[in-house]
Amino acid sequence: MSAFLRFAAVGAAGFVVNEAALYVAIHWLHLGKDAAWFFAFVPAVTFTWWGNRTLTFREHASDRLLAEWLRFVATNSLGALVNLAVYEALVHFTRLDAMLALAAGVLAGMVFNFTLSKKLVFRSPSS
Repeated sequence: MSAFLRFAAVGAAGFVVNEAALYVAIHWLHLGKDAAWFFAFVPAVTFTWWGNRTLTFREHASDRLLAEWLRFVATNSLGALVNLAVYEALVHFTRLDAMLALAAGVLAGMVFNFTLSKKLVFRSPSS
């Protein structure tokens, strides 16, 4: 399986983790929706970092776990902004259905995250 497909599979599992954490934040911890989004981001991004370091980019995983995790969080935070920007632009400027706009945003964010993860997070030692 290609690295991109492994990255997508880890991301799909991460989405489930994200949704579960969001549910806990809203229904059990009684956080507001915005605070719950940030709360849920941490376990989701940590899960996807672990999944990608062990499945997608295992040959380039670093021994410096904290530094690697921080780079992954930073790049995926940028990817989340790309996702949101595409969604907002399509919903507000093209009046595209929200579900289709969400799918486009997720795809754009995923391509962005894969590219930055490959180039900046899980790079070969010679890079």
